[in-house]
Amino acid sequence: MKKHTLLATYLIGALVMIQPIMTWAESAARPPASLAASFGLPDFVTLVEENHPVVVNISTTKAISSRHQGHPQFKGLPDEMLRYFFGIPRSQLDEFKGQPGSKPQKRPHSLGSGFIIESDGYILTNHHVIDGADEIIVTMHDRKELKAEVIGSDKRTDVALLKVNATGLPVAKIGSRKNLKVGQWVLAIGEPFGLDYTVTHGIISALGRALPNDTYVPFIQTDVAINPGNSGGPLFNLAGEVVGINSQIYSSSGGAMGLSFSIPIDIAMNVVEQLKSNGEFVRGYLGVLVQEVTSDLSKSFGLDSPKGALVGQTYPDTPAEKAGLQAGDIILEFDGKVIQKSTDLPPIVGITPIDKTVEVKVLRQGKIKDFEVVLAALESEENGEPSSKRSGFGNNILGAEVRELDEATLRNLKIPFGVGIVQVFGDPAERAGLKRGDVLVTIDFKPVKNANALNKLLKSLPKNRSLPVRVIRDGRSLFLPLVLTD
Repeated sequence: MKKHTLLATYLIGALVMIQPIMTWAESAARPPASLAASFGLPDFVTLVEENHPVVVNISTTKAISSRHQGHPQFKGLPDEMLRYFFGIPRSQLDEFKGQPGSKPQKRPHSLGSGFIIESDGYILTNHHVIDGADEIIVTMHDRKELKAEVIGSDKRTDVALLKVNATGLPVAKIGSRKNLKVGQWVLAIGEPFGLDYTVTHGIISALGRALPNDTYVPFIQTDVAINPGNSGGPLFNLAGEVVGINSQIYSSSGGAMGLSFSIPIDIAMNVVEQLKSNGEFVRGYLGVLVQEVTSDLSKSFGLDSPKGALVGQTYPDTPAEKAGLQAGDIILEFDGKVIQKSTDLPPIVGITPIDKTVEVKVLRQGKIKDFEVVLAALESEENGEPSSKRSGFGNNILGAEVRELDEATLRNLKIPFGVGIVQVFGDPAERAGLKRGDVLVTIDFKPVKNANALNKLLKSLPKNRSLPVRVIRDGRSLFLPLVLTD
């Protein structure tokens, strides 16, 4: 009996040891997608198989004239001499000497990616991929090459719409940025360094990221490996929907460093609608210069927390000025959309149709006010530089040396009054962030008309609390928090 019991114990132990091995063997025999699912991982295999046909390779060429190329030292020499001594073919003589009349040569200009958004041949990519191209060739997933024409392109959003002569093409599913969350899995398919249909994946690192000189695009930041050639390619969510267009990377080496930026597909498709109908994108224009509301500034404006876009300046004869918006207003809502940060405003204004009447809610000196603004088309503005009129005036209360400005400078800056900061030598100016070259316009919304007025104003203002100071810096208006002490 003991022998049977001992044998049974051994058998049970063996089964216990074999079971994990059998489970592993069964898992290894499953298809990769099922194996990934069993471990709770995304099914990238199926995602790629279903969506890679919509991704295309885009190559461009640019005609480079050889008129000014060649070897000037050989100009004037007989062609037969060049052919005999240097072995130059007759067909290349003009290019070699750089003579006028030599034929332009086509050279590779750029290489990028794109994706099909309509079955009759409409393709979306980046503006910088096709910018300046004389010829654009689109290579499909089956290696078929088609010549493309540019329907329209917008440099500010870096979006371009192409068209090839084809029908029945596979089409990308268009998603939205509205449901995206930080930490969510995403996948990119593109042509990095010309390596076709390369797949990389990662997560969303941040949303609504503003980059220098790209104030009209609230970028999706990811850690997906993006390299040269990925530009214009799609960024997919796990549902196989395109949620962005891969556009930029941050890199000190030229390669991927886990900082990649994609244009939200909602922004891109808004641009596409106008490009298809007009061939260009007309952007809404409000006519204000805004800055971030910092913690210190929020206290000086009476806000319980930093929020909104602080108007540093309204430009003359613009929708903002006509509607009654002023420097010092904090825009809290625009067209029913809450403005949490100053960078939220430009993209919203940009995609708003021109001539539309928009409701704008602002905080003005502690009170909520509503305005109606009729947007215009975006136009460029030019700003002047401050200049001085006479010797400096040292102000110990402010901790800075100031100068009065001449009428020409004030007109150039589009302000009625102000004094220039010549030098900052102490607090509270230094602590507030005032700099040499700033033009001081108001303190606590009270005008600074000249140096003497500034001195009187500083003596009368309350002490030991944050006061909003408006300055013009490099031709732009902004507010700083100033705290005067006893």
